[in-house]
Amino acid sequence: MTVGDTSTFAIESEITRTFEKPSWRGLGFFVIHVAGQSYGIKSPGQSMLACSFDEVGTRITGRGTHQAPFAEAAAIDIANAYTSAIYLDNNGNETYFGLSESQFTKMLYSNSLVWAPDADEAFDDGSYVLQFDVGDRVRLIAFKRPDSLVDPASVRELWLSSDTFYGALRDWRDTFMAEWKSLPKHD
Repeated sequence: MTVGDTSTFAIESEITRTFEKPSWRGLGFFVIHVAGQSYGIKSPGQSMLACSFDEVGTRITGRGTHQAPFAEAAAIDIANAYTSAIYLDNNGNETYFGLSESQFTKMLYSNSLVWAPDADEAFDDGSYVLQFDVGDRVRLIAFKRPDSLVDPASVRELWLSSDTFYGALRDWRDTFMAEWKSLPKHD
């Protein structure tokens, strides 16, 4: 199932096996499309879908709270700052957009700026999607980190109206839930 337009913004998923347990939901795949590039692994049985489903719900509930003072910086700079602060050993001595490493890292997580990875295998291909609420718009910055650094060719950014973005999230969540309910469940 695909909700949205893959050339701009879409969520694509497939349930290959459903489970009664809400903490599992189903086995399948979950992919996010940003500006014509897909992020995540599109392969049947790639991951359990509960984390991705729950994260979409968290994004909807947190509408307007995914904010940062650096939200309008260059996409590549934000991607590199994220990678440096989270994955490189800087001994806590770096600053990012005027914030200490610990302030920057805390903001990433306390403001739920990191959509993907979402704690499941769906994004084990090194895909990352960051989300910022900026006024009445949403900015997505997506990139891949196949090794320790960001692949500059993979960086995409997209600005959408908040209504369009959150509407797509709600549509995907509702369609996924209807599909999940309609399929036979396994133990």
